[in-house]
This record gives sequence, structure tokens and C-alpha cells, in this order.
Amino acid sequence: MENDPIIERNYPTDVEIVPVNGREFILIGTAHISQESTDLVRAVIEQERPDVVCVELDEQRYKTLSEKTKWENLDLKQIIRQRQLMTLLVNLLLSSYQKRLGQQLGVAPGTELLEATKVAQELDIPLALVDRDVRITLRRAWNSMSFWEKIKLLSSGFVGAVEGEEISEEMLSEIRQSDVLTELMNELGEFMPVLKGVLIDERDTYIAQKTRDAVGDKVVSVVGAGHLKGIKQALLENRQEDLSLIEQVPPPSPVGKIIGWGIPALIIGMLIYIGMTQGAEAAGDNLLYWFLVNGIPSAIGALLAFAHPLTIAVSFFGAPFTSLTPVIGAGYVAAFVQAYFLPPVVREFQSVGDDISQWRMWWTNKLLRVLLVFILTSVGSVVGTYLGAAEIISNLF
Repeated sequence: MENDPIIERNYPTDVEIVPVNGREFILIGTAHISQESTDLVRAVIEQERPDVVCVELDEQRYKTLSEKTKWENLDLKQIIRQRQLMTLLVNLLLSSYQKRLGQQLGVAPGTELLEATKVAQELDIPLALVDRDVRITLRRAWNSMSFWEKIKLLSSGFVGAVEGEEISEEMLSEIRQSDVLTELMNELGEFMPVLKGVLIDERDTYIAQKTRDAVGDKVVSVVGAGHLKGIKQALLENRQEDLSLIEQVPPPSPVGKIIGWGIPALIIGMLIYIGMTQGAEAAGDNLLYWFLVNGIPSAIGALLAFAHPLTIAVSFFGAPFTSLTPVIGAGYVAAFVQAYFLPPVVREFQSVGDDISQWRMWWTNKLLRVLLVFILTSVGSVVGTYLGAAEIISNLF
């Protein structure tokens, strides 16, 4: 490997130099909301003049940062059709938490990653985006979690996104020395190991392999500080990984599928049994109870979200039927109707990162209101399903 003039390297501990098989990997561990990290990235790339600059971004996140069109181009109806509203909600909560920290530090999230791409372009150095598609990462994380882990994640996300407590100077000082998103995931990983496995460990493997695949003897790689240790270890071990194994979205758990189809089959079977043993009138009474106990809570959920009148009506009439199929839930049907009749405007997509941290804006911002409709009608449907099933079971005997 040939280097131009001898470089005097007085880098902080955020920079790791990893020699492997005649190649040199210069890893810069950054905090995603730190001005110091942004300055360090530029300084290292300008001094090292590497053969290639690798950045912890995928195509979608790079486009988001560089074009500033994060939510404006969101196809909400398509997301609802693909049943990805929960993924969107998790993404919004995490983004809001990170943005709020960035505002207190005076640096937009991801500035240092975008700075790396700018410096590479200025110096005519090839750029490699080495992170896994964020949509695959989020879907793998969501599908890998149990029902209760999902509840824990959403609860933690809501607290972090909407609590008004100011962050202390001590905490800000710690954040400046770390990758804030990684720190957040590490905290959640203490009681939700599968989340850390997908968001941190798998991406360490992915980023290290993509960095190793980059062409050049001297490689600068800009990554979150929380990934630094794992990527360095993977490079030193010179492991060759089959990335296709972690680029796939795992199928839903067969247990979930069994429960999803089992409950409707059980309800219908019990209604038939009641009809055969107690008569059609008894079966009709139980069916009416099922209809009302599902429809009313879902409609109340839509009403609490200040949904469109037709959304409330669809929630009432749709929940009793969607509860008998795992193909689509009452929340998705209600959200689609809400988005159709009261679609968010561009301004609301642009402000959603700020609005999500204020409770009242969940009823004002139409994008957040769609999510609120989805959440509250889903909860209503779940409550109704369990109450209805319990009543029908009690009437069997």
C-alpha cells in the first residue's frame, strides 16, 4: 500500500485504524447529533485522502438526508395497504427522540454522515453506502419481537417522544461522546435482546462486510460510535459473511398464524354449537352480542381520535368482521378510510417530527391522527374480541 506524504495522525479515540492483509481501514465512530463528529469526519477524510469513503447509510436514508424529503414523499395509503403502519410509527418515534436531542445540541441528526458524502464528492473520492436498507432493518426488528416486546417498545418510544422533560447537561455531555440512536437501542436491548440483535449486531456484521467489499487499499468508514467495536472486531477476524441471510424479512411466527386463524375458527365453531344445542335464537343473541361488543369499542376508539364520521361508522361495522380474520385488522381499515377522507397535507408531513412530541398535535396533525385512529380502533377491536369470546364461552354451558 502506497501512501502519499507521511501523515501525522493525532486522532482522538473516536478513530480506529485497523490494518488487515495489507489494507488499512480507518473507522470514524461518530455521534449522530454531534458537531464535533461532523468536524472530525471532514478533517480525517481531507487528511487521509482514502481510496474510498464508506458511510453508514443506505440508499433511502442517503436520499432522505441529501434531498430533505423525508416524509413529503410518503405514500401513506400504500403503507396502509402493506400493513406497515406500526413500522412507520416506530420510525417516527425514534426519529423524533433523536431530533429532539439534536435540537438541544444545535446539530441535525445525521449531519456527520452527510458531511462525509460531501467531502468525498469535493475530493472526487468514490463513495460507498454500506448500511442495510432501513426498511428491512425495521421490518426484521418488528417481526422478530413478541407481542409484549412490541408493547414495551411502543411504550418506551412514546415516553421518549412526547415527554416534555428537558435533557440535563450531564446527559448531553454523554451523548456527545456516543451514537445516541445506538445508546437508545442498547437501553432497550437490556430487556429486549432481539431488538439489539437486529438493529446493532446484525448491522455490525453487514457494515463490516460491505466495508471489506469496498475497492481500495485505504478505506475510511464513517459509522455510529456504537458500531465501532463490533465492526472493528469483524474486520480483524476477516470474516466472510453471507449477507443474504440477514437481508430477508423473517416470516411471521407460525404460532401467531395459528392463533390468528384459531380464534375466529373457535368463535364461529362455538356459535354453530350454540345454535345446534340451544337453538337459532340463542345463536342469534350471541352473534348480536359479538357484533356490538366489537363494533362499539372500535367506534369509541375512532371517536376519541376525532376521526371522520365515515371512519367511525366503518370502525363500528367493520370490527366485528375483521376480528374474525387475521388478514387485516380493524385499525388498518379505519386508518385507510381516515387517510382517504382526511389526507395529510405536505406541511403536516414536514412538521410530523416536531408534532409527534406534543400530545395535542396527535389530534391536529392529520398524519398523526391517522396513526391515532389506527392505534385506538385496534385497541378497541382487541378489547371487543376478548370480551365477546369470553361471553360466548360462558354461554356454551
